[in-house]
Amino acid sequence: MKKILPRKNIRTLKPYEPGKPIEELQRELKISVKDIIKLASNENPIGPSPKAIEAIRRKLKKLNRYPDGGCFYLKKKLGKKLGLDSENIVMGNGSDEIIDIITKVFLDESHEVIVSEPAFLEYKIITKTRGAKVVTVPVKKEAVSPSISVFKYDTDKILAAIGKNTKIIFLGNPDNPTGAYLGKKELSRFLKKCPKDVIIVLDEAYRGLVASSDYADTVTCTKRRNVVILRTFSKAYGLAGLRIGYALANKQLASWMEKARQPFNVNMLAQVAALAALDDSSHMVKVKSLIEKGRKFLIKKLKELGFDVVETPANFILFSFKGISSTEIFSGLLLQGIIVRDMKPYGLNGLVRVTVGTMRENRKFIEALRKLECSKLFPN
Repeated sequence: MKKILPRKNIRTLKPYEPGKPIEELQRELKISVKDIIKLASNENPIGPSPKAIEAIRRKLKKLNRYPDGGCFYLKKKLGKKLGLDSENIVMGNGSDEIIDIITKVFLDESHEVIVSEPAFLEYKIITKTRGAKVVTVPVKKEAVSPSISVFKYDTDKILAAIGKNTKIIFLGNPDNPTGAYLGKKELSRFLKKCPKDVIIVLDEAYRGLVASSDYADTVTCTKRRNVVILRTFSKAYGLAGLRIGYALANKQLASWMEKARQPFNVNMLAQVAALAALDDSSHMVKVKSLIEKGRKFLIKKLKELGFDVVETPANFILFSFKGISSTEIFSGLLLQGIIVRDMKPYGLNGLVRVTVGTMRENRKFIEALRKLECSKLFPN
């Protein structure tokens, strides 16, 4: 009897590994949830707008009904906010689903997709499920000071990697986990040089948290025939648990993506919460201010402790200590109830990623680093 097997590209696929959840650490260490601090998944540390929570409460008794399959009111409000038509917007169950839709619509097994190395793992994983080839271009690491560095895209090498079978280029802007992004001039130059038949996906999941004055307003890019912009309510809006994101594109690209979108893909509570969140600009200001304050605090304290730091413009930081593995740092913090992310699976050996939390969480994290019982790290 023949075995039932999936396609070859699925058999060889390495799945995405999410950050360790609080509940799992609670089971392992048998400690109270209130004593665990999760700084591993780049989540919003203070949660969603109170207006979003209230909107969810009001809708709970209607969960027996299907949601608005076309997200009519949400697309209308987003369109008004961004100066676009509803037809320029495609809603998804998180921006992850939008990535899946894009590959479903535009890729076949003869195509190639260019991603940076390292980059958000889902770009590779979802591309491989389509049987398409992944072409990687390493990011550049540049020193800003003796203990501070940044990762940057090598756009010349990305352009050089484009071949006759290249269909899509995925660019996190900024990317996770490196924080690499394209400033205004860099982005403009790249878009002008990129062939018009190659789709450029600008993943702006962290847009609402970026403080850089060099960060481009990309809405006008929807006028181009080959640009898709991804945005989400998971990060700045704090709705990660509801899974809601969206794409911005010209109407032709968007209409093709709509054809492949699953019906009722965005649940009712996600829609009403996102609608309410869009009305609470003061909450967004509060979140962005907290992230910027916490980011500066963590960089300062990590430097004081002798760590090397990789800055990003988003709500996370990479750090390392010479001679100590990232796994040792990760494990040492885990035993103290602090969950961070070991970057070894991304190929960033030695680096650990920490999400900016509340100031209480940031201080507890720094305190836990001081307490690490590792003579190599903090010699007596």
